[in-house]
Amino acid sequence: MMKNGGPRVIISGGGTGGHVFPAISIANAIKKRWYDAEILFVGAKDRMEMQRVPAAGYQIVGLPVSGFDRKHLLKNIVVAIKLLKSMYMANKIIADFKPNVVVGVGGYASGPTLRAAASRGIPTLIQEQNSYPGVTNKMLADKAVRICVAYEGLEKYFPKEKIVVTGNPCRQDLTLSEENRRKGIEFFRLDPKKKTILLLGGSLGAKTLNESIIGSFPKIEQADDVQVIWQCGKYYYDNIKQLQTGGKIPSNIRLYDFISQMDYAYSVADLIISRAGAGSISEFCLLGKPVILVPSPNVAEDHQTKNAQALVEKGAAIMISDAEAPSSLFDVALEVVRDEVRLKSLSNNIAKFAQPDSADRIVDEIAKILGK
Repeated sequence: MMKNGGPRVIISGGGTGGHVFPAISIANAIKKRWYDAEILFVGAKDRMEMQRVPAAGYQIVGLPVSGFDRKHLLKNIVVAIKLLKSMYMANKIIADFKPNVVVGVGGYASGPTLRAAASRGIPTLIQEQNSYPGVTNKMLADKAVRICVAYEGLEKYFPKEKIVVTGNPCRQDLTLSEENRRKGIEFFRLDPKKKTILLLGGSLGAKTLNESIIGSFPKIEQADDVQVIWQCGKYYYDNIKQLQTGGKIPSNIRLYDFISQMDYAYSVADLIISRAGAGSISEFCLLGKPVILVPSPNVAEDHQTKNAQALVEKGAAIMISDAEAPSSLFDVALEVVRDEVRLKSLSNNIAKFAQPDSADRIVDEIAKILGK
């Protein structure tokens, strides 16, 4: 099967950081296990994986696939044409690369790629990040050999005998340390005596979170014991930058489109405000960070609310709905960040959800599939 050393692996999927970062972590863990493994990524053209994957040192091929447009049904003619083209391309990629196993991490591209692999009898493994599976993964489950999940109770959606609870792989460069805190204070130009709130809108941004902070500028300006690091996302940055140029943003807020030094940001943060994507939640658990989650209402089957509720039920996070956020998010955040007892309790409880060796456990399953 693998006469010349390590396995040939295709990893497919992406679209958001929540899919891309776990995919890269899995690739790194494969390389750690088999230094001579050959890895090819298959993503969706024009999505963030086309930049992030090469930056991590891996080769990627882009498919023209895109999601269905539920609002403008006529646009789906173009979507269907793109899907057919993607299926043709995926078949060709599988035929040319000849993988021993194909891993799907969710997102548009994983559909055509895993179907093409399964049709040729190549074993496939799915990594499902959410407590409620995406449509693509549900469709691919019957042909998959193994389904690696982050939450208990997914037998409702997947064949029980295929499920392995591995947790979600996180970025490997995330470490909290006193040195990273010191560097972070310098990097973000912070006051070490003040409490720090880290607002994360994801790599692309989150409209409600941005509106919530903009509406709370007067409150934040008056909070002279608090400072905020604000990742607004690349979609919103140009417009928000104009507020800064016009002197509208309080001096205790630091604005960024995207934070590359996440280990610094996490090390200085006393409290995090974030959407409830599975990848982000896995990072907060691993780092034991107090968090206020504002689930996105714009995701399939409202799975972010389900992700957040799993933590809220155990006193491991605070949840504020998207609708309530503009009026109450920063009232709650400013109160919580000053409450040491609450911060400690949230931190202790969320750390209990951590799965530190997820990527390695997924590679264990790949090794079993390959008989290595």
